[in-house]
Amino acid sequence: MTSNEQRPRTRLSLRSNTTVHYGSLSSEQPDSDASSMQTNSISQKRSYIAVAVLCYINLLNYMDRYTIAGVLLSIQNYFGIPDSTSGLLQTVFICSFMLLAPVFGYLGDRYDRKLIMIAGLIVWIVTTLGSSFVKKSHFWVLILTRALVGTGEASYSTIAPTIIGDLFTGTQRTLMISFFYIFIPVGSGLGYILGATIANATGDWRWALRFSPALGGLGLLLLVFLIPNPPRGASDNKGGATMESTSYIEDIKYLLKNRSFVWSSLGVTAMAFVTGALAFWTPTFLSRAHITQGLRLPCKEEPCNPLDRYKEIRKVNGRLENVISQRLVSRVIMFISACSLGDMVSKYLSLFFAILQTFIAIGETLLSLNWAILADILLYVVVPTRRATAEALQIMVCHLLGDAGSPYLIGAISDALLKYNPESSHWDFRRLEYSILLCPFIGVLGGLFFLMTSLYIKEDRKAAELLTSGNNMLL
Repeated sequence: MTSNEQRPRTRLSLRSNTTVHYGSLSSEQPDSDASSMQTNSISQKRSYIAVAVLCYINLLNYMDRYTIAGVLLSIQNYFGIPDSTSGLLQTVFICSFMLLAPVFGYLGDRYDRKLIMIAGLIVWIVTTLGSSFVKKSHFWVLILTRALVGTGEASYSTIAPTIIGDLFTGTQRTLMISFFYIFIPVGSGLGYILGATIANATGDWRWALRFSPALGGLGLLLLVFLIPNPPRGASDNKGGATMESTSYIEDIKYLLKNRSFVWSSLGVTAMAFVTGALAFWTPTFLSRAHITQGLRLPCKEEPCNPLDRYKEIRKVNGRLENVISQRLVSRVIMFISACSLGDMVSKYLSLFFAILQTFIAIGETLLSLNWAILADILLYVVVPTRRATAEALQIMVCHLLGDAGSPYLIGAISDALLKYNPESSHWDFRRLEYSILLCPFIGVLGGLFFLMTSLYIKEDRKAAELLTSGNNMLL
């Protein structure tokens, strides 16, 4: 009798001359059994705990990313930098995040994903904490540390969704991915609120940058002890075939021929452009709007807290409010301002501001709803051994053409308009307003790309399912 080890391997490899271009398979039974045993060893309870930990770290990532926006006025005053240079803080972070994502995508499809995330999280903690100790004469060091922060986030953001994809399948996977991505807007809002609050409470914007790394230490321990490392494709492969890695160039070629992936990547690029620009500049934009309306005074010394509006309002209007009700309302506003609703609930603001902030909130909310859907699309139309690479390629494209340059571009347009009225605080508001008007046009373009995605998604999803299950009907 011939043993299992002596049986010839049947290998399916989709090359460029085939109809569908995704991955390679091996139907060797021993490998499949091993994968099944590893999957069964991960209990459902542990899988849920893993998702909770990944969500917690994702929350910290986005809190840190937008803490800078919450203390941007203080940073501008401290270093004496204009709008365009301020936008560069976000741009260098996104650029490093974008350029290193393909590297971690390659590693994530081939090596221990848990170790890669642990290493990335350590880099993130060290560099984020280090950025809070930059001296006034060394602004370039702050730029450098913000770039290095992107290294840690790139390792995590490309790999974490693929682990969730290997722990769950079907509607459960969609739900878990939704939980994971809901912490993008939640973390972004909390980063802005907590950053401004901590800077105001301590009188120093640097302490705002030290808060997330402290919580990141707990996240590192949770990652080490509670996160499993499931086999790639464990939830998709029901024993029919074992997925095997192919060359990186081959992976890229096949992904570029996946129409759902290409169109959705272009759509998320437009979305990233808009969300990146709005998330970075909206706090400053609303602050300048309040100054224009005489509802607050221009910030001349640190800390510049965009959330602390009642103090300026009382100075302007001379009204004395009840202390208890003031604190209650201010807490509500601090929370709601994460969605840019802010002072809509305040009786002191005009209808214009209520409408302005309402539409900003609706726009940001609708944009944020897309993250989970896009991640789910990628997991469905790409085979398991190429998901980290697909995540990385999508991250690189959407940041390269999206939010890597949008904050800087908005700031550069605003600075270019400064020459028409350099001494007017009213013009400071208007020139930033005119710059932000670029965002709606990019958003409409993104909607068209998503419509194109809908034309191909069913076909591409079916192809990936058949290939993952070991069905060679498509060959």
